[in-house]
Amino acid sequence: MLRQVTAGVDGSAESLAAAHWAAREALRRGAALRLVHAWTWHPRPAPSVPAGTSERDWAEQTLDRAVGSVRAAHSGLRIVAGLVPGSAVDALLTAAAEAELLVLGSSGLGGLGGLGGLGGLSGLSGLSGVAGVAVGSVSQRVVAGSPHPVVLVRAGATSADEHLPVSDGVSPEEIPETPYRDVVLGLDARRPRDELIEFAFEAARLRAAGLRVVRAFGVPSAEVAGPRTDLLLPWREKFPGVPVTEIVCEGRTATALVRASSRASLVVVGRRTRAGRLGTHIGPVTHAVLHHAACPVAVVPHA
Repeated sequence: MLRQVTAGVDGSAESLAAAHWAAREALRRGAALRLVHAWTWHPRPAPSVPAGTSERDWAEQTLDRAVGSVRAAHSGLRIVAGLVPGSAVDALLTAAAEAELLVLGSSGLGGLGGLGGLGGLSGLSGLSGVAGVAVGSVSQRVVAGSPHPVVLVRAGATSADEHLPVSDGVSPEEIPETPYRDVVLGLDARRPRDELIEFAFEAARLRAAGLRVVRAFGVPSAEVAGPRTDLLLPWREKFPGVPVTEIVCEGRTATALVRASSRASLVVVGRRTRAGRLGTHIGPVTHAVLHHAACPVAVVPHA
């Protein structure tokens, strides 16, 4: 089966940034890029569809614009694209099941303000042709239900943001040669998950970047203050080329991860796949990081 990184596109600035991020990730992984756009016929076209244009034609034009933009930036990348029938959530979950990684656009909030309240995930703008979907419900439901990792990317995110700062006079063509910023992993030492740790190490390896592992605690405990087992030792041995820095800090885990995101190329957090009484959910820490992080966020499902 063809290895694929998939991005959902809807004509928004967020989804275009996601498509370009997915293209760069596909190149890093040696995979193809798949661009998908959800399309469903409605008796009355959505307000976003121009007068005199059918919903299907508008959907095809939206997809074509995204393909053209990505192809212009990455001429050597294999790109497959197509309309996916069904609601936005169903279409994206189907696409996620068929991909190594699904990439979506997110408006988020950005910055370090407002960390006291863990507000709702802003999520994707509604996909064109999809009516009556509240902002954020699409991305939140896809992140909560995807069997594979999902990355959310903000509008305006560029290749330069993934790399360390460069001096004036450096051309855009030279940016990929600049070292990447670290990958940040939020780790719960009480419940370390192999899927989450391996994804973070592999992301750092693909970027030849360092890995910063963040552990936060509310009050001093025997686990933090006393001797502890190196939970990462097997992974250090498996990925010997990845330099690892472990950061143990007092405070809320979400706050620590959001602060670390300002100097990172990617933040990696987890999501339990087991449904609770109210169904699947993404957890308060992941919810907050998605809402406030300053860089792309990968959500990795685990048991």
